[in-house]
Amino acid sequence: MQTAKIGFVTISDRASQGVYEDKGGPAMQQWISDTLASPWQPVVRLIPDEQLVIEQTLIELADTQGCDLVLTTGGTGPALRDVTPEATQAVCDKILDGFAEQMRAVSLQFVPTAILSRQIAGVRGKTLIINLPGKPSAIGQCLDGVFAAVPYCIDLIGGARLETKPERIVAFRPKGA
Repeated sequence: MQTAKIGFVTISDRASQGVYEDKGGPAMQQWISDTLASPWQPVVRLIPDEQLVIEQTLIELADTQGCDLVLTTGGTGPALRDVTPEATQAVCDKILDGFAEQMRAVSLQFVPTAILSRQIAGVRGKTLIINLPGKPSAIGQCLDGVFAAVPYCIDLIGGARLETKPERIVAFRPKGA
């Protein structure tokens, strides 16, 4: 079985400057570790809230590193420096609106401010990119809400086959896929 490459991008001015500890990146990695049964390799980045830097990082992870999946955390709110969705949209070939709709629906079960979230998901070549919120608990909630569709999406775009731990999340694949 091919080892999947998964990019983890924390987008935070303060964490990238060492002002505070990055908790989002480790939360994403722990969630993936707890969920995937198939082999995977992390590619980790910690960058500031700068649209050009975000775009360059996503392009590098997709085109140069060959990541099958890239998860981002941070920069998805309405604040002036929150530009992760704009950067993601700028580099994606296709936007997958269903991911954002489902993540917000799940998050609204926990906090009314989920309507302020602007995270999106899209495809660049053979890479699925998903923007997640910055709060570690919200990262898990959003991934719980959408990840059943992630392995089949990655199959469809030609990425590595992801297998989940069925006691954690059952990946949906149509019969014969």
